[in-house]
Amino acid sequence: MRFHYLAVALSCSLLWGQQELPERTFRTTVSEVVVPVTVMTKGGTYVSGLEASDFRLYDNGKIQDIRMDVTYNPISMVVAIQHNADVEGFIPKIRKIGQMLETLVIGKYGEAMLVAFDHRIRILQDWTNDGAQFTKALERLHPGSSTSRMIDAVFFSIRELRKRPVNHRRVLLLISTTRDKGSNGRMRDALLEAEFNNVIIYTVNINRALAMLTKTPTVRRDSPYPTAATPLPGVAPQIPYNVNQVRGQHSMTFVPLIKEIFIQTKAIFIPNQAEVFTKYTGGREYGFTDLKSLERALTRLGEELHSQYILSYQPNNPEEAGYHEIRVEVNRPNLVVRARRGYWAAAKYTQEPGE
Repeated sequence: MRFHYLAVALSCSLLWGQQELPERTFRTTVSEVVVPVTVMTKGGTYVSGLEASDFRLYDNGKIQDIRMDVTYNPISMVVAIQHNADVEGFIPKIRKIGQMLETLVIGKYGEAMLVAFDHRIRILQDWTNDGAQFTKALERLHPGSSTSRMIDAVFFSIRELRKRPVNHRRVLLLISTTRDKGSNGRMRDALLEAEFNNVIIYTVNINRALAMLTKTPTVRRDSPYPTAATPLPGVAPQIPYNVNQVRGQHSMTFVPLIKEIFIQTKAIFIPNQAEVFTKYTGGREYGFTDLKSLERALTRLGEELHSQYILSYQPNNPEEAGYHEIRVEVNRPNLVVRARRGYWAAAKYTQEPGE
């Protein structure tokens, strides 16, 4: 892959477009890279009290001169919630998280925006720190269409986050299933947008198989054809009950559930979209099956956000175009370190002869 194609898209911020652009190369100067770092024991306890000297950060294998913010950075968070027909059984539980978001996640000086998506992407609540406003906005969350434009919602949320002050930590909390249904954008481009704007993505994943079981079944219409018009296999008597079983009018359809089980089994070997977003921005996936698991996920998210170390540095290898891999180490044994995987640096613009 030639990086100048990617660079054109990034520099112009037109990741949605499909038009082919002239072959030119650009450089997007990376003045500072921000790396939120989570440090935990193997037992899952967050580690506090570390100093900048305890960390070693490598950019493409090269040690960097890092700085650690010692003051609290306010959080700007977009909460993007899927509300299509597939997850209607979970919506009443999601409506109850307004106060938790204010007290556990956003903090006293933070702010949040509420975005809802199905085939549309809407702002239900603009930036606020008021949990009461958030709770009131969540009451307008109702089951929508069959579409779920998750990737497009990620694009939209990141573009709202990049308008926030540069000293804020930019966080996207995505409450949805792990699969996109109907977006125009591409996951790779959404991930690049997140990395370019120092956005860390967390997901609370709605179990798809459970969502299929809890959604309202589609109402079947009676067949306009008489019973005698439907041939039955073998020697089964052609009575209305047997014909309805063949047509599926009065029996439970397991095909959607079987399909979800297959997709989830396949996801063991192929990373889902939520996993990619969290892994490469330094976030984390949480599960969601009931209200208790949702509350537990938000509690753990709040603990992590308020226990993170914010490292930043100016790369000493800016001439290296392409993907820069970040590796963070701590000089203490038996600790687990999680941080963003890297970022993209575009190639330098070169003037073509005759231009």
